[in-house]
Amino acid sequence: MLHAFTAIGRGTRLVLSPGMRRFVIAPVLVNLVLYAATLAYLFTHFGGWLDYWMLKVPGWLEWLEWLIWPLLVVSLLLMVFFTFTLVTNLIAAPFYGFLAEKVEWRLTGSPPDDTRSLMRAGVDALGRELVKLRYMLPRMVLLFVLGFVPGVNMFMPLLWAAFSAWMLAIQYLDYPMDNNQVSFSDMRRRLRARWWPTLTFGLGMSLATWVPVLNLVLLPGGVAGAVILWDHYYRHLPAVAR
Repeated sequence: MLHAFTAIGRGTRLVLSPGMRRFVIAPVLVNLVLYAATLAYLFTHFGGWLDYWMLKVPGWLEWLEWLIWPLLVVSLLLMVFFTFTLVTNLIAAPFYGFLAEKVEWRLTGSPPDDTRSLMRAGVDALGRELVKLRYMLPRMVLLFVLGFVPGVNMFMPLLWAAFSAWMLAIQYLDYPMDNNQVSFSDMRRRLRARWWPTLTFGLGMSLATWVPVLNLVLLPGGVAGAVILWDHYYRHLPAVAR
């Protein structure tokens, strides 16, 4: 049985293998620049954010400050790095789509089921990212609002972690599915049909996002891992009409 974490490891080794490394240069550079900018912004503003939100804690919950403070720290960090991942993938989407195509060709010996030109595929990849943002943002806002609900906000780190796993599974598994002209709604249906590898892969990519320096290659490795999972778990599921 193929495990999601195994797929990420295999994918990372694959993108670093001879003949594949040149396809990860552009996404690695994008990740490097945005990662450095995110860390600089976080170090500059995080203390102010924390103080602001602690002032919002109701007086009758002040006795729980010792518990609320670390939960708030974790929630803010999860939200910042999840946003970082969204922005990174939005910018790197055409490169990741191209990388997914080359990985699939290497693994299966044939290109994806896609008749679009390279230029058209790149434009469509950006459009697909906007579709994903339209799906993700309302759910992010809902979680953000729930963070103000007394009692519920204590569970926010778990809710953010589960949300991140699902969203990152969508983010990365969408690259091979888009290359094979699987619609966004059909992709979500396939992911739900294989919910366990979907969520464990998303959890693995969430953890990969947090690994300093190594995440520069783990994220492209996740794209290759998504292609491996696509071929193993999702490709042969029956399609639905667009």
